[in-house]
Amino acid sequence: MALMPVTESMFLIAESREHPMHVGGLQLFVPAGEPHDLAESIHTQFTTGEVHELFRKRPGRPVNVMGSLAWSREDDIDFEYHVRRVVLPAPGRIRELFQFISLNHSTPLDRYRPMWELHIIEGLADGRIALYTKVHHSLVDGVSALKLMLNTLSPDPEDRSGVATWDPSLFKKKSAPAELSTLEKVTGGLSLGRKIAGDLADFVPATARIGVRALKNEGAQLPLRAPRTMFNVPIGGARRFAAESWSIERMTTVAKALDVTLNDIVLAMCSGALRGYLIDQDALPESPLIAMVPVSLRKPGEDSGPGNSVSTILCNLGTHESDPLDRLACITDSTNKGKEMMRELNTLESLAIGAVTMLPLLFGPVPGFVNNTPPPFNVIISNVPGSKEELYWNGAKLDGIYPASIVCDGMALNITVASNGDSLNFGLIGCRRSVPHLQRMLTHLENTLEELEKAVLASN
Repeated sequence: MALMPVTESMFLIAESREHPMHVGGLQLFVPAGEPHDLAESIHTQFTTGEVHELFRKRPGRPVNVMGSLAWSREDDIDFEYHVRRVVLPAPGRIRELFQFISLNHSTPLDRYRPMWELHIIEGLADGRIALYTKVHHSLVDGVSALKLMLNTLSPDPEDRSGVATWDPSLFKKKSAPAELSTLEKVTGGLSLGRKIAGDLADFVPATARIGVRALKNEGAQLPLRAPRTMFNVPIGGARRFAAESWSIERMTTVAKALDVTLNDIVLAMCSGALRGYLIDQDALPESPLIAMVPVSLRKPGEDSGPGNSVSTILCNLGTHESDPLDRLACITDSTNKGKEMMRELNTLESLAIGAVTMLPLLFGPVPGFVNNTPPPFNVIISNVPGSKEELYWNGAKLDGIYPASIVCDGMALNITVASNGDSLNFGLIGCRRSVPHLQRMLTHLENTLEELEKAVLASN
């Protein structure tokens, strides 16, 4: 057995039937030939060949004792279980596709196997082939999950060397892990205890230093100051998924005119959409919503590596403001101060502030906790960088990539954005019960971007 870092075990500890802790994604491909041929080619390629060690890891057994503390290795991968080929019911609209993903994203991964699945989806009326993947967050964070998928693709439409996401050739060369002796397996539990104690000993002084620096950096958004909203409630296990794409050129034009970043425009669109949606539900609080925004701690060149290396900043979304430019001003001021604080932190302190921000979510399943404590933030909004080029898998063009992330008690909505070519793709996942009519958020996203474009025209 190999001992888990705390950043991996926390996702297994927090998981329950109502709170599956996997990240997922939808990819849409335009076949170069017949759709059936592409689906057959993907299935053949993805059910043969070698599997990288990352995709052989499974929780230690017994899963109720060691399953959240140590990894075991699966020698024989059951491709028939992990790689599934399905056909959508007629009429094969995007609606049927989203219903399929909503239902499958609601189901936890099997802890007695390596914790990943891939679904090859046929039957779309427009002839595209969809891939839906889900991988446990203890194995990869959102950035590395996207990079692993992108590594299988090529900018050359004539390239026919496409392989599966788990092909060892896609990973950097690393020495194979040494086989553990019987004695090492027996003593692993003792080493684990010492490791956890050491991690905690490092994190405690780091969090103390963060508190001092946060107080010095006036204006940075701090946890537990968000208003209570309809998103900050206990949730059920069912999910709803919705997604849409917007032109990067269109959004960049607005960003340049207003002298802000593209990410600021993404947050402004989400802010306006949340405001519009909550007004529709007669549930907009007087105080502004606070978003948790993950930031990668990976250095340049390290983005493709597996594992988890993320921290967070909190952003004031300015949802109390009716004017889109006033909301944008709140966002840019908040993110700038959050980034200033992060720049003063070392890596351990950055990881610690992320852990402290997320800590209240771990207590969400405790009866009464969510209803009787202030939310640490209201919504999670992630922007995961993708590729600026058009990409292909064995000649099939990647036509869209839409993330599907995690929701939990007290956090019923998650918005994740990924870029692909000239598009920014928004993937929304929500608790089916707590966030009704989630797809209406897509209309509000478009309306907000139109408001910002009108504001630019009015200022010229």
